[in-house]
Amino acid sequence: MPKTIESYHIFYKTSAHYIAQWRKLQGLNERTDIDHSLMERFEREIWSKVPHLEEKSGESKVVNPTPLIDITEDLKQCARIEYGLDLADKDLQVFGKFDSNLLAGSIKVRPAVLIIYDAIASGKLKGGETIIEATSGNFGIALGQIGRLGLDVVTLVSRKLQEGVFEELRNERTRIINLDMDICPAPGMKGNPNLLAAKATASNIRSQLIEIGFDPSIFDKSRSEVEELLASQDIINLAKLLGRIYSCFCPEQYDNELNIEVHRTVTAAEIDQQLIEQGYSLAEFKVVCTFGTGGTSGGLSRYLMDKYGKKSLHVVFPLSNQDVAGIRTKGKAAGLKFYEPERYAGQHEVDFEQAKPLLKFFVDKGYDIGESSALALYAVMQMANFGGEGGRKFVVMVADGIQKYRRSIEMMQEVREDRLEVPLQEAVSNIGNYNRVLWIHTMYAPRKEGIELIANSLGVNESKISVPKASEVERLLATQKIPEELDSALGGEGNNGKALLVCMMGNTSLRVAEVLAEKGIVAQSLTGGISALSQDKGKQISELVRIATE
Repeated sequence: MPKTIESYHIFYKTSAHYIAQWRKLQGLNERTDIDHSLMERFEREIWSKVPHLEEKSGESKVVNPTPLIDITEDLKQCARIEYGLDLADKDLQVFGKFDSNLLAGSIKVRPAVLIIYDAIASGKLKGGETIIEATSGNFGIALGQIGRLGLDVVTLVSRKLQEGVFEELRNERTRIINLDMDICPAPGMKGNPNLLAAKATASNIRSQLIEIGFDPSIFDKSRSEVEELLASQDIINLAKLLGRIYSCFCPEQYDNELNIEVHRTVTAAEIDQQLIEQGYSLAEFKVVCTFGTGGTSGGLSRYLMDKYGKKSLHVVFPLSNQDVAGIRTKGKAAGLKFYEPERYAGQHEVDFEQAKPLLKFFVDKGYDIGESSALALYAVMQMANFGGEGGRKFVVMVADGIQKYRRSIEMMQEVREDRLEVPLQEAVSNIGNYNRVLWIHTMYAPRKEGIELIANSLGVNESKISVPKASEVERLLATQKIPEELDSALGGEGNNGKALLVCMMGNTSLRVAEVLAEKGIVAQSLTGGISALSQDKGKQISELVRIATE
Protein backbone atom coordinates (compact mmCIF):
# COMPACT_ATOMS: atom_id res chain seq x y z
CA MET A 1 0.00 0.00 0.00
CA PRO A 2 1.24 3.55 -0.71
CA LYS A 3 2.40 5.23 2.49
CA THR A 4 1.03 8.74 1.90
CA ILE A 5 -1.77 10.54 0.11
CA GLU A 6 0.83 12.32 -2.04
CA SER A 7 1.88 9.02 -3.62
CA TYR A 8 -1.63 8.75 -5.06
CA HIS A 9 -1.60 12.35 -6.26
CA ILE A 10 1.67 11.82 -8.15
CA PHE A 11 0.12 9.06 -10.22
CA TYR A 12 -3.32 10.56 -10.69
CA LYS A 13 -4.26 12.11 -14.04
CA THR A 14 -7.75 10.91 -14.95
CA SER A 15 -10.38 8.82 -13.23
CA ALA A 16 -9.48 5.71 -15.25
CA HIS A 17 -5.76 6.32 -14.68
CA TYR A 18 -6.38 6.60 -10.94
CA ILE A 19 -7.98 3.16 -10.84
CA ALA A 20 -5.26 1.66 -13.04
CA GLN A 21 -2.50 3.07 -10.84
CA TRP A 22 -4.23 1.94 -7.66
CA ARG A 23 -4.46 -1.60 -9.01
CA LYS A 24 -0.82 -1.47 -10.14
CA LEU A 25 0.32 -0.36 -6.69
CA GLN A 26 -1.67 -3.21 -5.16
CA GLY A 27 0.01 -5.73 -7.48
CA LEU A 28 -3.31 -6.58 -9.16
CA ASN A 29 -3.39 -7.73 -12.76
CA GLU A 30 -5.19 -5.53 -15.25
CA ARG A 31 -7.92 -7.12 -17.31
CA THR A 32 -8.64 -6.52 -20.97
CA ASP A 33 -12.22 -7.86 -21.01
CA ILE A 34 -13.78 -4.55 -19.91
CA ASP A 35 -17.32 -3.48 -20.77
CA HIS A 36 -16.33 -0.14 -22.32
CA SER A 37 -19.94 0.90 -22.93
CA LEU A 38 -20.75 0.46 -19.23
CA MET A 39 -17.55 2.30 -18.27
CA GLU A 40 -18.42 5.26 -20.48
CA ARG A 41 -21.93 5.52 -19.03
CA PHE A 42 -20.53 5.17 -15.52
CA GLU A 43 -18.02 8.00 -16.02
CA ARG A 44 -20.62 10.22 -17.63
CA GLU A 45 -23.61 9.61 -15.33
CA ILE A 46 -21.99 8.75 -11.98
CA TRP A 47 -18.28 9.55 -11.67
CA SER A 48 -18.60 13.05 -13.10
CA LYS A 49 -21.16 13.93 -10.41
CA VAL A 50 -19.29 12.82 -7.29
CA PRO A 51 -16.14 14.14 -5.59
CA HIS A 52 -12.97 12.84 -7.20
CA LEU A 53 -9.40 13.88 -7.90
CA GLU A 54 -8.45 15.66 -11.12
CA GLU A 55 -5.10 17.03 -12.18
CA LYS A 56 -5.24 20.66 -13.32
CA SER A 57 -2.20 22.78 -14.16
CA GLY A 58 0.06 20.12 -12.68
CA GLU A 59 -1.82 20.11 -9.37
CA SER A 60 -4.19 17.44 -8.03
CA LYS A 61 -7.49 18.84 -6.79
CA VAL A 62 -10.80 17.39 -5.62
CA VAL A 63 -13.69 18.43 -7.88
CA ASN A 64 -17.40 18.30 -6.99
CA PRO A 65 -16.72 18.73 -3.24
CA THR A 66 -19.64 18.57 -0.83
CA PRO A 67 -20.31 21.71 1.29
CA LEU A 68 -18.14 22.45 4.33
CA ILE A 69 -20.30 24.82 6.41
CA ASP A 70 -19.47 26.74 9.59
CA ILE A 71 -22.26 25.75 11.99
CA THR A 72 -20.67 27.16 15.15
CA GLU A 73 -23.31 29.75 16.00
CA ASP A 74 -26.21 27.40 15.38
CA LEU A 75 -24.62 24.75 17.61
CA LYS A 76 -24.16 27.32 20.38
CA GLN A 77 -27.78 28.38 20.01
CA CYS A 78 -28.94 24.76 20.11
CA ALA A 79 -26.86 24.14 23.25
CA ARG A 80 -28.48 27.11 24.97
CA ILE A 81 -32.10 26.51 23.89
CA GLU A 82 -32.31 22.72 24.00
CA TYR A 83 -29.83 21.83 26.75
CA GLY A 84 -29.31 24.95 28.85
CA LEU A 85 -25.57 24.99 28.06
CA ASP A 86 -23.73 28.28 27.64
CA LEU A 87 -21.01 27.85 25.03
CA ALA A 88 -20.84 31.57 24.18
CA ASP A 89 -17.50 32.07 25.91
CA LYS A 90 -15.96 28.91 24.53
CA ASP A 91 -13.27 29.26 21.88
CA LEU A 92 -15.33 27.02 19.63
CA GLN A 93 -15.40 26.49 15.88
CA VAL A 94 -17.40 23.73 14.23
CA PHE A 95 -17.65 22.89 10.54
CA GLY A 96 -20.16 20.39 9.17
CA LYS A 97 -19.07 18.34 6.14
CA PHE A 98 -22.42 17.81 4.40
CA ASP A 99 -22.15 14.57 2.47
CA SER A 100 -25.94 14.53 2.63
CA ASN A 101 -25.60 16.63 -0.56
CA LEU A 102 -24.08 13.73 -2.47
CA LEU A 103 -25.79 11.75 -5.19
CA ALA A 104 -28.16 9.32 -3.39
CA GLY A 105 -27.88 11.46 -0.27
CA SER A 106 -25.13 9.86 1.80
CA ILE A 107 -21.41 9.42 2.33
CA LYS A 108 -21.75 5.77 1.24
CA VAL A 109 -21.84 6.97 -2.37
CA ARG A 110 -18.09 7.60 -2.15
CA PRO A 111 -16.98 3.97 -1.54
CA ALA A 112 -19.82 2.53 -3.64
CA VAL A 113 -18.71 4.52 -6.69
CA LEU A 114 -15.03 3.67 -6.33
CA ILE A 115 -15.67 -0.03 -5.66
CA ILE A 116 -18.01 -0.37 -8.66
CA TYR A 117 -15.64 1.62 -10.87
CA ASP A 118 -12.82 -0.73 -9.94
CA ALA A 119 -15.06 -3.73 -10.65
CA ILE A 120 -15.87 -2.41 -14.14
CA ALA A 121 -12.25 -1.45 -14.84
CA SER A 122 -11.03 -4.90 -13.81
CA GLY A 123 -13.64 -6.72 -15.89
CA LYS A 124 -15.37 -8.18 -12.82
CA LEU A 125 -18.64 -6.40 -13.59
CA LYS A 126 -20.43 -5.96 -16.90
CA GLY A 127 -23.76 -4.56 -18.03
CA GLY A 128 -26.80 -6.69 -17.17
CA GLU A 129 -25.04 -8.47 -14.30
CA THR A 130 -26.10 -8.51 -10.66
CA ILE A 131 -24.60 -6.82 -7.60
CA ILE A 132 -25.45 -8.35 -4.20
CA GLU A 133 -24.49 -6.85 -0.83
CA ALA A 134 -25.44 -6.70 2.84
CA THR A 135 -26.52 -3.21 3.88
CA SER A 136 -28.21 -1.23 6.63
CA GLY A 137 -29.56 1.18 4.02
CA ASN A 138 -27.29 3.87 2.61
CA PHE A 139 -24.84 1.65 0.71
CA GLY A 140 -27.77 -0.17 -0.88
CA ILE A 141 -29.37 3.12 -1.87
CA ALA A 142 -26.07 4.21 -3.44
CA LEU A 143 -25.88 0.94 -5.37
CA GLY A 144 -29.44 1.55 -6.54
CA GLN A 145 -28.31 4.77 -8.23
CA ILE A 146 -25.53 2.87 -9.95
CA GLY A 147 -27.98 0.12 -10.91
CA ARG A 148 -29.74 2.55 -13.21
CA LEU A 149 -26.91 1.97 -15.67
CA GLY A 150 -28.32 -1.46 -16.45
CA LEU A 151 -27.13 -3.46 -13.44
CA ASP A 152 -29.37 -5.46 -11.12
CA VAL A 153 -28.96 -4.77 -7.40
CA VAL A 154 -30.00 -7.15 -4.60
CA THR A 155 -29.53 -6.10 -0.98
CA LEU A 156 -29.55 -8.24 2.16
CA VAL A 157 -31.13 -6.33 5.00
CA SER A 158 -30.13 -7.82 8.34
CA ARG A 159 -32.15 -5.73 10.79
CA LYS A 160 -35.38 -3.80 11.05
CA LEU A 161 -35.03 -0.62 9.00
CA GLN A 162 -37.04 2.53 9.30
CA GLU A 163 -39.79 2.68 6.70
CA GLY A 164 -38.19 5.72 5.07
CA VAL A 165 -35.05 3.69 4.36
CA PHE A 166 -37.11 0.89 2.81
CA GLU A 167 -38.93 3.46 0.68
CA GLU A 168 -35.67 4.86 -0.69
CA LEU A 169 -34.36 1.37 -1.42
CA ARG A 170 -37.57 0.62 -3.30
CA ASN A 171 -37.43 3.96 -5.12
CA GLU A 172 -34.01 2.96 -6.42
CA ARG A 173 -35.57 -0.26 -7.75
CA THR A 174 -33.33 -2.28 -5.52
CA ARG A 175 -34.57 -5.77 -4.76
CA ILE A 176 -34.55 -6.52 -1.05
CA ILE A 177 -34.00 -9.81 0.76
CA ASN A 178 -35.35 -9.16 4.25
CA LEU A 179 -33.69 -11.40 6.83
CA ASP A 180 -35.89 -10.31 9.75
CA MET A 181 -38.49 -12.85 10.78
CA ASP A 182 -41.16 -12.92 13.46
CA ILE A 183 -39.24 -15.36 15.66
CA CYS A 184 -38.39 -15.16 19.37
CA PRO A 185 -35.33 -17.44 19.70
CA ALA A 186 -35.16 -18.90 23.18
CA PRO A 187 -33.28 -21.50 25.24
CA GLY A 188 -34.69 -24.86 26.22
CA MET A 189 -35.75 -25.83 22.71
CA LYS A 190 -34.51 -29.15 21.42
CA GLY A 191 -31.30 -28.34 19.58
CA ASN A 192 -29.46 -25.06 19.19
CA PRO A 193 -32.05 -22.23 19.23
CA ASN A 194 -29.86 -20.07 16.99
CA LEU A 195 -29.63 -22.91 14.49
CA LEU A 196 -33.38 -23.49 14.61
CA ALA A 197 -33.98 -19.81 13.89
CA ALA A 198 -31.34 -19.99 11.14
CA LYS A 199 -33.17 -22.88 9.45
CA ALA A 200 -36.40 -20.90 9.41
CA THR A 201 -34.64 -17.79 8.08
CA ALA A 202 -32.89 -19.86 5.39
CA SER A 203 -36.28 -21.08 4.17
CA ASN A 204 -37.47 -17.49 4.09
CA ILE A 205 -34.41 -16.43 2.06
CA ARG A 206 -34.94 -19.31 -0.37
CA SER A 207 -38.51 -18.17 -1.02
CA GLN A 208 -37.39 -14.58 -1.61
CA LEU A 209 -34.63 -15.73 -3.99
CA ILE A 210 -37.22 -17.63 -6.02
CA GLU A 211 -39.39 -14.50 -6.22
CA ILE A 212 -36.40 -12.53 -7.51
CA GLY A 213 -35.67 -15.18 -10.14
CA PHE A 214 -32.74 -17.12 -8.70
CA ASP A 215 -32.48 -20.90 -9.11
CA PRO A 216 -33.29 -22.47 -5.71
CA SER A 217 -31.38 -25.67 -6.52
CA ILE A 218 -28.13 -23.67 -6.36
CA PHE A 219 -29.13 -22.37 -2.94
CA ASP A 220 -30.00 -25.88 -1.77
CA LYS A 221 -26.47 -27.13 -2.49
CA SER A 222 -25.04 -24.54 -0.09
CA ARG A 223 -27.89 -24.55 2.43
CA SER A 224 -25.88 -25.95 5.34
CA GLU A 225 -23.29 -23.21 4.89
CA VAL A 226 -26.07 -20.60 4.70
CA GLU A 227 -27.57 -21.88 7.94
CA GLU A 228 -24.21 -21.79 9.71
CA LEU A 229 -23.71 -18.15 8.71
CA LEU A 230 -27.25 -17.25 9.81
CA ALA A 231 -26.78 -19.03 13.14
CA SER A 232 -23.73 -16.87 13.80
CA GLN A 233 -25.57 -13.81 12.42
CA ASP A 234 -22.80 -13.34 9.87
CA ILE A 235 -24.74 -11.50 7.19
CA ILE A 236 -21.55 -9.99 5.75
CA ASN A 237 -20.21 -13.39 4.72
CA LEU A 238 -23.68 -14.54 3.71
CA ALA A 239 -23.70 -11.84 1.03
CA LYS A 240 -20.28 -13.04 -0.15
CA LEU A 241 -21.51 -16.64 -0.28
CA LEU A 242 -24.63 -15.77 -2.29
CA GLY A 243 -22.50 -13.68 -4.63
CA ARG A 244 -20.15 -16.61 -5.17
CA ILE A 245 -22.73 -19.35 -5.76
CA TYR A 246 -24.86 -17.19 -8.07
CA SER A 247 -21.88 -15.57 -9.86
CA CYS A 248 -22.91 -12.07 -8.75
CA PHE A 249 -20.54 -9.25 -7.87
CA CYS A 250 -20.31 -8.56 -4.13
CA PRO A 251 -18.70 -5.18 -3.24
CA GLU A 252 -17.68 -6.56 0.19
CA GLN A 253 -17.88 -3.05 1.65
CA TYR A 254 -16.94 -4.26 5.14
CA ASP A 255 -13.63 -5.74 3.96
CA ASN A 256 -12.82 -3.86 0.74
CA GLU A 257 -9.73 -1.67 1.12
CA LEU A 258 -11.19 0.79 -1.40
CA ASN A 259 -13.71 1.70 1.31
CA ILE A 260 -10.81 3.15 3.29
CA GLU A 261 -8.80 4.47 0.35
CA VAL A 262 -11.58 6.66 -1.05
CA HIS A 263 -11.77 8.51 2.27
CA ARG A 264 -8.01 8.76 2.60
CA THR A 265 -7.35 9.91 -0.95
CA VAL A 266 -10.46 12.00 -1.59
CA THR A 267 -12.66 12.78 1.44
CA ALA A 268 -9.84 13.83 3.79
CA ALA A 269 -7.95 15.70 1.06
CA GLU A 270 -11.21 17.42 0.12
CA ILE A 271 -11.81 18.67 3.69
CA ASP A 272 -8.20 19.84 3.95
CA GLN A 273 -8.49 21.61 0.59
CA GLN A 274 -11.65 23.42 1.69
CA LEU A 275 -10.18 24.47 5.04
CA ILE A 276 -7.04 25.80 3.34
CA GLU A 277 -9.25 27.84 1.01
CA GLN A 278 -10.78 29.41 4.15
CA GLY A 279 -7.41 30.09 5.77
CA TYR A 280 -7.21 27.01 8.02
CA SER A 281 -5.56 23.61 8.01
CA LEU A 282 -7.03 20.24 8.93
CA ALA A 283 -4.09 19.88 11.32
CA GLU A 284 -5.84 22.37 13.64
CA PHE A 285 -9.09 20.38 13.89
CA LYS A 286 -10.52 17.31 15.53
CA VAL A 287 -12.52 15.27 13.03
CA VAL A 288 -15.65 13.55 14.36
CA CYS A 289 -17.60 10.75 12.68
CA THR A 290 -19.79 7.78 13.54
CA PHE A 291 -19.04 4.13 12.67
CA GLY A 292 -20.85 2.09 10.04
CA THR A 293 -18.32 -0.09 8.22
CA GLY A 294 -15.22 1.74 9.46
CA GLY A 295 -14.30 3.05 6.02
CA THR A 296 -14.70 6.73 6.90
CA SER A 297 -12.82 6.51 10.20
CA GLY A 298 -10.13 4.34 8.62
CA GLY A 299 -9.47 6.68 5.72
CA LEU A 300 -9.61 9.94 7.69
CA SER A 301 -7.39 8.63 10.50
CA ARG A 302 -4.76 7.44 8.01
CA TYR A 303 -4.67 10.79 6.22
CA LEU A 304 -4.29 12.70 9.49
CA MET A 305 -1.43 10.48 10.61
CA ASP A 306 0.28 10.32 7.19
CA LYS A 307 0.17 14.05 6.49
CA TYR A 308 0.21 15.63 9.95
CA GLY A 309 1.61 12.88 12.14
CA LYS A 310 -1.20 13.05 14.67
CA LYS A 311 -4.26 11.25 15.97
CA SER A 312 -7.22 13.62 15.83
CA LEU A 313 -10.07 11.40 14.65
CA HIS A 314 -12.89 10.88 17.18
CA VAL A 315 -15.41 8.08 16.64
CA VAL A 316 -18.92 8.27 18.11
CA PHE A 317 -21.15 5.27 18.92
CA PRO A 318 -24.72 5.02 20.27
CA LEU A 319 -25.28 3.27 23.60
CA SER A 320 -25.18 -0.52 23.52
CA ASN A 321 -28.97 -0.89 23.69
CA GLN A 322 -29.74 1.72 21.02
CA ASP A 323 -30.34 1.30 17.30
CA VAL A 324 -29.37 4.37 15.27
CA ALA A 325 -29.90 4.12 11.54
CA GLY A 326 -26.87 2.99 9.55
CA ILE A 327 -24.29 2.87 12.36
CA ARG A 328 -23.03 0.37 14.92
CA THR A 329 -22.62 0.32 18.64
CA LYS A 330 -19.06 0.00 19.92
CA GLY A 331 -19.67 -3.65 20.81
CA LYS A 332 -20.90 -4.50 17.32
CA ALA A 333 -18.08 -2.52 15.67
CA ALA A 334 -15.42 -4.46 17.56
CA GLY A 335 -15.66 -7.54 15.35
CA LEU A 336 -15.20 -5.70 12.05
CA LYS A 337 -12.00 -5.54 10.02
CA PHE A 338 -11.93 -1.74 9.86
CA TYR A 339 -12.52 -1.13 13.56
CA GLU A 340 -9.09 0.25 14.52
CA PRO A 341 -9.21 1.93 17.95
CA GLU A 342 -5.45 2.33 17.99
CA ARG A 343 -5.83 4.94 15.24
CA TYR A 344 -8.47 7.02 17.06
CA ALA A 345 -7.88 10.00 19.33
CA GLY A 346 -11.05 9.12 21.19
CA GLN A 347 -14.13 6.90 21.28
CA HIS A 348 -17.41 8.26 22.62
CA GLU A 349 -20.58 6.34 23.50
CA VAL A 350 -23.47 8.78 23.33
CA ASP A 351 -27.15 8.53 24.28
CA PHE A 352 -29.18 9.01 21.10
CA GLU A 353 -32.26 9.96 23.13
CA GLN A 354 -30.31 13.00 24.31
CA ALA A 355 -29.33 13.85 20.72
CA LYS A 356 -32.91 13.87 19.38
CA PRO A 357 -33.67 17.50 20.39
CA LEU A 358 -30.50 18.54 18.52
CA LEU A 359 -31.65 16.62 15.44
CA LYS A 360 -34.99 18.40 15.42
CA PHE A 361 -33.37 21.79 16.08
CA PHE A 362 -30.99 21.53 13.11
CA VAL A 363 -33.65 20.12 10.79
CA ASP A 364 -35.98 22.99 11.74
CA LYS A 365 -33.09 25.35 10.91
CA GLY A 366 -33.04 23.93 7.40
CA TYR A 367 -30.01 21.65 7.67
CA ASP A 368 -30.11 18.29 5.86
CA ILE A 369 -28.85 16.15 8.71
CA GLY A 370 -29.67 12.56 9.64
CA GLU A 371 -29.73 10.59 12.89
CA SER A 372 -26.09 9.49 13.02
CA SER A 373 -24.88 13.03 12.32
CA ALA A 374 -27.02 14.37 15.17
CA LEU A 375 -25.30 11.85 17.44
CA ALA A 376 -21.87 13.10 16.29
CA LEU A 377 -22.86 16.75 16.75
CA TYR A 378 -24.19 16.05 20.24
CA ALA A 379 -20.82 14.47 21.08
CA VAL A 380 -19.08 17.63 19.84
CA MET A 381 -21.33 19.75 22.04
CA GLN A 382 -20.33 17.69 25.05
CA MET A 383 -16.63 17.82 24.15
CA ALA A 384 -16.88 21.59 23.75
CA ASN A 385 -18.66 21.93 27.07
CA PHE A 386 -16.28 19.78 29.09
CA GLY A 387 -13.12 20.82 27.31
CA GLY A 388 -10.08 18.61 27.25
CA GLU A 389 -6.80 18.71 25.43
CA GLY A 390 -6.41 19.70 21.79
CA GLY A 391 -8.59 22.78 21.50
CA ARG A 392 -12.17 23.22 20.43
CA LYS A 393 -12.06 23.16 16.64
CA PHE A 394 -14.07 20.41 15.01
CA VAL A 395 -15.09 19.05 11.62
CA VAL A 396 -18.18 16.83 11.89
CA MET A 397 -19.04 14.37 9.14
CA VAL A 398 -22.72 14.77 8.19
CA ALA A 399 -23.05 11.32 6.67
CA ASP A 400 -26.61 11.55 5.36
CA GLY A 401 -29.76 13.67 5.35
CA ILE A 402 -33.12 13.71 7.08
CA GLN A 403 -35.47 12.54 4.34
CA LYS A 404 -35.28 8.84 5.25
CA TYR A 405 -35.85 9.66 8.91
CA ARG A 406 -38.53 12.31 8.47
CA ARG A 407 -40.98 10.11 10.30
CA SER A 408 -38.70 10.24 13.38
CA ILE A 409 -39.03 14.01 13.43
CA GLU A 410 -42.79 13.78 13.04
CA MET A 411 -42.97 11.31 15.90
CA MET A 412 -41.13 13.76 18.15
CA GLN A 413 -43.94 16.22 17.53
CA GLU A 414 -46.75 13.75 18.23
CA VAL A 415 -48.27 12.51 21.46
CA ARG A 416 -47.49 8.98 20.21
CA GLU A 417 -49.99 7.21 22.44
CA ASP A 418 -50.82 4.86 19.57
CA ARG A 419 -47.23 3.61 19.19
CA LEU A 420 -46.99 -0.13 19.75
CA GLU A 421 -43.27 -0.47 20.56
CA VAL A 422 -41.20 1.38 23.15
CA PRO A 423 -37.45 1.25 23.98
CA LEU A 424 -36.37 0.55 27.56
CA GLN A 425 -35.18 4.06 28.37
CA GLU A 426 -38.45 5.61 27.27
CA ALA A 427 -40.48 2.97 29.13
CA VAL A 428 -38.52 3.70 32.32
CA SER A 429 -38.95 7.45 31.88
CA ASN A 430 -42.72 7.01 31.52
CA ILE A 431 -43.24 3.99 33.78
CA GLY A 432 -45.99 5.80 35.67
CA ASN A 433 -48.11 5.73 32.51
CA TYR A 434 -48.37 1.92 32.67
CA ASN A 435 -50.77 0.39 35.15
CA ARG A 436 -49.53 -3.15 34.56
CA VAL A 437 -46.60 -5.12 33.11
CA LEU A 438 -47.31 -8.46 31.41
CA TRP A 439 -44.97 -11.27 30.41
CA ILE A 440 -46.09 -12.47 26.96
CA HIS A 441 -44.86 -15.63 25.22
CA THR A 442 -46.32 -18.80 23.69
CA MET A 443 -43.60 -21.19 24.89
CA TYR A 444 -41.61 -19.66 27.76
CA ALA A 445 -42.26 -18.26 31.21
CA PRO A 446 -39.89 -16.17 33.33
CA ARG A 447 -38.07 -17.68 36.28
CA LYS A 448 -37.96 -15.78 39.58
CA GLU A 449 -34.66 -14.26 38.40
CA GLY A 450 -36.35 -13.11 35.20
CA ILE A 451 -39.14 -11.38 37.10
CA GLU A 452 -36.54 -9.66 39.29
CA LEU A 453 -34.59 -8.48 36.24
CA ILE A 454 -37.69 -7.04 34.55
CA ALA A 455 -38.79 -5.31 37.75
CA ASN A 456 -35.34 -3.85 38.49
CA SER A 457 -34.82 -2.74 34.88
CA LEU A 458 -38.17 -0.93 34.78
CA GLY A 459 -38.02 0.37 38.34
CA VAL A 460 -41.28 -1.28 39.44
CA ASN A 461 -42.33 -3.65 42.21
CA GLU A 462 -42.41 -7.32 41.24
CA SER A 463 -46.08 -7.44 42.22
CA LYS A 464 -46.88 -5.22 39.24
CA ILE A 465 -45.75 -7.95 36.81
CA SER A 466 -48.30 -10.54 35.66
CA VAL A 467 -47.53 -13.80 33.86
CA PRO A 468 -50.53 -15.14 31.88
CA LYS A 469 -50.39 -18.77 30.75
CA ALA A 470 -48.43 -19.38 27.56
CA SER A 471 -51.45 -21.29 26.23
CA GLU A 472 -53.59 -18.15 26.70
CA VAL A 473 -51.15 -16.08 24.64
CA GLU A 474 -51.07 -18.77 21.96
CA ARG A 475 -54.89 -18.83 21.87
CA LEU A 476 -55.03 -15.04 21.50
CA LEU A 477 -52.71 -15.09 18.49
CA ALA A 478 -54.45 -18.09 16.91
CA THR A 479 -58.06 -16.91 17.36
CA GLN A 480 -57.63 -13.13 17.63
CA LYS A 481 -59.93 -13.38 20.67
CA ILE A 482 -58.88 -12.48 24.22
CA PRO A 483 -59.04 -15.49 26.61
CA GLU A 484 -60.57 -14.90 30.01
CA GLU A 485 -57.38 -15.14 32.08
CA LEU A 486 -55.50 -12.82 29.75
CA ASP A 487 -58.40 -10.39 29.76
CA SER A 488 -58.26 -10.37 33.56
CA ALA A 489 -54.50 -9.73 33.52
CA LEU A 490 -55.12 -6.78 31.21
CA GLY A 491 -57.53 -5.25 33.70
CA GLY A 492 -60.82 -6.95 32.94
CA GLU A 493 -63.94 -5.16 31.76
CA GLY A 494 -63.15 -1.72 30.39
CA ASN A 495 -59.39 -2.43 30.27
CA ASN A 496 -58.56 1.06 31.46
CA GLY A 497 -54.96 2.23 31.42
CA LYS A 498 -51.99 1.04 29.40
CA ALA A 499 -50.08 -2.25 29.62
CA LEU A 500 -46.39 -2.81 28.94
CA LEU A 501 -45.73 -6.20 27.31
CA VAL A 502 -42.42 -8.07 27.67
CA CYS A 503 -41.39 -11.25 25.81
CA MET A 504 -38.16 -12.93 24.73
CA MET A 505 -36.98 -10.52 22.04
CA GLY A 506 -39.89 -8.16 21.44
CA ASN A 507 -41.56 -9.95 18.52
CA THR A 508 -44.30 -11.93 20.27
CA SER A 509 -45.20 -9.00 22.51
CA LEU A 510 -45.44 -6.73 19.47
CA ARG A 511 -47.81 -9.14 17.73
CA VAL A 512 -49.97 -9.23 20.86
CA ALA A 513 -49.95 -5.42 21.07
CA GLU A 514 -51.16 -5.28 17.47
CA VAL A 515 -54.05 -7.67 18.20
CA LEU A 516 -55.01 -5.72 21.32
CA ALA A 517 -54.87 -2.41 19.44
CA GLU A 518 -57.45 -3.71 16.97
CA LYS A 519 -59.73 -4.31 19.96
CA GLY A 520 -59.17 -0.83 21.37
CA ILE A 521 -56.86 -1.95 24.18
CA VAL A 522 -53.76 0.22 24.67
CA ALA A 523 -50.56 -1.78 25.10
CA GLN A 524 -46.92 -1.36 24.12
CA SER A 525 -44.20 -3.92 23.46
CA LEU A 526 -40.80 -3.47 25.13
CA THR A 527 -38.18 -3.34 22.38
CA GLY A 528 -35.74 -6.27 22.56
CA GLY A 529 -37.63 -7.98 25.39
CA ILE A 530 -35.85 -9.73 28.23
CA SER A 531 -32.97 -10.66 25.91
CA ALA A 532 -31.93 -7.01 25.69
CA LEU A 533 -32.19 -6.67 29.47
CA SER A 534 -30.05 -9.78 30.01
CA GLN A 535 -27.28 -8.48 27.73
CA ASP A 536 -27.01 -5.25 29.70
CA LYS A 537 -26.75 -7.20 32.97
CA GLY A 538 -24.44 -9.94 31.67
CA LYS A 539 -27.03 -12.66 32.36
CA GLN A 540 -27.52 -15.84 30.34
CA ILE A 541 -31.07 -16.03 29.01
CA SER A 542 -31.38 -19.62 30.28
CA GLU A 543 -30.98 -18.28 33.83
CA LEU A 544 -34.01 -16.06 33.36
CA VAL A 545 -36.66 -18.16 31.59
CA ARG A 546 -37.93 -21.74 31.47
CA ILE A 547 -40.23 -23.74 29.24
CA ALA A 548 -43.85 -22.96 30.17
CA THR A 549 -45.75 -25.93 31.57
CA GLU A 550 -49.26 -24.60 30.89
